[in-house]
Amino acid sequence: MNEAKTARKKKRAFVDSALCVACGCCAKVCPLSAIKIWKGITARVSDRCVGCGKCAAECPASVIHIREVEHI
Repeated sequence: MNEAKTARKKKRAFVDSALCVACGCCAKVCPLSAIKIWKGITARVSDRCVGCGKCAAECPASVIHIREVEHI
């Protein structure tokens, strides 16, 4: 009996840096400290992100989106 393996897709947060106001709300709620404010300009997401969505829910500008990514 062959069981098909279902690959679990990884999720990750993405920031629209052109619209980010660098308020830091996302960084405050990230349980893994995967988001940092870069040079007071924009939020940046590190590889530690697991796509939990807390940052996207907290973002007052709604510029963070959770997407599936292919992991290598």
